[in-house]
Amino acid sequence: MSSPRTPGSLARGALLDYAARHFRWEVAPGGTVARITLNRPERKNPLTFESYAELRDLFRALPFSPDIRVVTLTGAGENFCSGGDVHEIIGPLVQMTMPELLEFTRMTGELVLAMRRAPQPIIAAVDGVCAGAGAMLALAADFRIGTPRTSTAFLFTRVGLAGCDMGACTLLPRMIGQGRAAELLYTGRALGAEEGLAWGYFTRLVAPESLEASAWALALELASGPSFAHAMTKNMLHQEWNLSIEQALEAEAQAQALCMQTDDFRRAYHAFAARQTPRFEGD
Repeated sequence: MSSPRTPGSLARGALLDYAARHFRWEVAPGGTVARITLNRPERKNPLTFESYAELRDLFRALPFSPDIRVVTLTGAGENFCSGGDVHEIIGPLVQMTMPELLEFTRMTGELVLAMRRAPQPIIAAVDGVCAGAGAMLALAADFRIGTPRTSTAFLFTRVGLAGCDMGACTLLPRMIGQGRAAELLYTGRALGAEEGLAWGYFTRLVAPESLEASAWALALELASGPSFAHAMTKNMLHQEWNLSIEQALEAEAQAQALCMQTDDFRRAYHAFAARQTPRFEGD
């Protein structure tokens, strides 16, 4: 029997039958939408050293699996993720040397970077507790769908750490504004669902029993669209943080010209001319 393959060793397209070790990984029939489920519901789905690393490697492999067009990220049970496991991560950290600590903190940042660099739109379906590193996973996604009982907290100062963890001080102000982000990151207080929706943290709120279906419906909608163009949109949203308006306009001109070379662009034109709905194929 062959041993399970790791994401870093997968060939092009092989994520379709990848067997995850530290969470659930499912690809829908047709292979265009995948779901990651953090699967430790008895402890509110905390992360471990191993799940951090496997998630990082999986998102690093996604650029080489163009058949997968959208990824959803959720938690088993009634919670999203409670952050780093107190006993399996927090406890060992207090015993580590500075080089070991830096290796860990860089690894958690690499996970966020891999999520932002993956060309696929990522939809976080967030129910219940969404705290610490879990809040950062949701923040690193492209969409966040919550429920009225979702509670999001950037808890780092509550355990004696700075609020600048896993990119929080760059991602959160861009999402909800500098002042609001400062309050959450200094105090570690919980952000309620309705408040998160009003502040723009959540794309929308749905009933808990509708969360999975709502995330899946959005994923299918995006998967039916022009995947090359979606990847370009995500890339520009990420890159243009550091560009002047002149640089951004030139980058977008080049990006759009590339999209105009795709067959999906031609399909859309011919479908529009024939008063039909375009069928995008990702090329």
